[in-house]
Amino acid sequence: MKRVAFGVSYPTELAHPIHRRLARTDGVSRMELLIWGPTANVTTLSWFDTDPETVRELLTAVGTLSAVSLVAGDDGTYAFAHQTGFEFDDDVLDLLASASVVFLPPVTFFEDGTATFEAVGETADLSDFYRQLGTLLDVRIERVHDFQRGSNPANLTTRQQSALETAVAVGYYDVPRTGTVEDIAAELDCATSTAGELLRKAESAVVTQFTDGSLVD
Repeated sequence: MKRVAFGVSYPTELAHPIHRRLARTDGVSRMELLIWGPTANVTTLSWFDTDPETVRELLTAVGTLSAVSLVAGDDGTYAFAHQTGFEFDDDVLDLLASASVVFLPPVTFFEDGTATFEAVGETADLSDFYRQLGTLLDVRIERVHDFQRGSNPANLTTRQQSALETAVAVGYYDVPRTGTVEDIAAELDCATSTAGELLRKAESAVVTQFTDGSLVD
């Protein structure tokens, strides 16, 4: 089996209401959809890189929201949201529901209208999903790996893992160092401050996991 990281760009008319609101709200740049389920009555757990007040304002964009509970944590805010519908485009939902692949959390939505997620499946099924998704959205494949259980022990987000891999590729961890944060930002096509934040959080997650002893036999 293969594990594929996808990046997509949503046209405005297909973007989720919260995704559209991200682009118009100061002080927040990312939402991570952590837990969800394709049921008629939807309960999701998400994380936003902002304070609870801003998250509460963002969630007013969701017309099907029936209840929400906000908890500050991990330098941001967790949101338990109860909805009567997903509010994604029907064609996108139908494709996700019928795909012969499984999706790994998180699905990360960014303020520039892009999103990243990972899927696992047989090569032929992943290729078919990629082809069908490309008829709806601007989609790209960012990474392909063999799937292994527990292959991301530090629980990095897709963007954090990509930042670490890019840092290695540009020589940021060489001794002596031959790459810079600016080089990483150029490869990721993001601001230097964003690349630096991704790298710091990824490093923190990996180091914390290691020093907790869970990576040591």
